Amino acid sequence: MTTQHRTIAFIGAGNMTQSIVGGMVASGYPADAIFVSNPSPGKLEKIAAELGVHTSQDNAEVANKADVIVLAVKPQLMADVCAALREQVAHLADKLIVTIAAGIRISKYRQYLGDDIRMIRVMPNTPSLVGKGMSGLVADDRVDDSDKSFITTAFDGVGATLWVSDEDELDILGAVAGSGPAYFFEFMASLQKAAVALGFDRDKARQMVQQTALGAAEMAIHSELELEDLRKQVTSKGGSTAKGIEQYQAYDIDKISADAVKAAVKRNQEMAELF
Repeated sequence: MTTQHRTIAFIGAGNMTQSIVGGMVASGYPADAIFVSNPSPGKLEKIAAELGVHTSQDNAEVANKADVIVLAVKPQLMADVCAALREQVAHLADKLIVTIAAGIRISKYRQYLGDDIRMIRVMPNTPSLVGKGMSGLVADDRVDDSDKSFITTAFDGVGATLWVSDEDELDILGAVAGSGPAYFFEFMASLQKAAVALGFDRDKARQMVQQTALGAAEMAIHSELELEDLRKQVTSKGGSTAKGIEQYQAYDIDKISADAVKAAVKRNQEMAELF
């Protein structure tokens, strides 16, 4: 079995599964090696028609055919889904188990699926849906380099990947990258409202804000400067930008961001106790 030709089964056919599978197929992964299951046929029909992968309404059917099983169901459904897989799928210990569900720790999956599984947790974020995701990954000590390489390649198809050392770090990554799009949208919406309040219509204000956000992100990606130094480059002493920045600093934007991330980390840790 080579990394390139592992069969992979996705349990759940939601937007994230569709995005990941789409990225894999677009990158040249053979659609014939990909299986997707879902209880309702609508999403399966769509993904089969668009990507040519195998589909089934039976989780066990696709899981039994796969070398890699990706659990892509909601956390509140995970216990029941895993219980059925443990009962109906042969040789789970020989398969790589991957989960993209938030909150549930590897130790809990061992209770669900057996102590002998090998597992990778992946935390993708919503920009993965447009190929610009940031996925955090962590593996247990039974996962080897070929497993990591396979999953890295799969998720590189929808953005960038970052391996972390443990699940505590994954909680922090989730609070920054997983929740981060919401923080940026909140900030963008506030700039849009400010422009509207000064006379722009909503569409023009949104165009200004989203293109500026895109440009700033591209500059950050392509620059070796620290983010703070990039900010300083745009801030001429005594100019209009400097006056705007003074307002953000007056409200201590660093503390606002720190408090937001800490609150999200705390909630990630609380969620780990719920399932």
